[in-house]
Amino acid sequence: MLLTAVLTEAEEGGYVAFNPETGTTTRGDTVQEAIANLKEATRLFLDEFPMRVASYPLVTTFDVEHA
Repeated sequence: MLLTAVLTEAEEGGYVAFNPETGTTTRGDTVQEAIANLKEATRLFLDEFPMRVASYPLVTTFDVEHA
C-alpha cells in the first residue's frame, strides 16, 4: 500500500513525520529515522484499524498573502 509522508522540521530538532491517510504522526532525529518510525506507527495503526486506500491523495501547495 503506497501512502504519503509529510515531514517538517521539529522545533526541538529532528523531524516530525505525518501520514494524512491515517493521521499517524511520529518523529525522528533524521529524515530516515522519522520515515522508519512513521512506517512502524502506520503499520501498527493499520493492524488495529484496517482500511483500503481507494485512490492516491492529491498533494499540492498554495500561496497565502499576508501583511
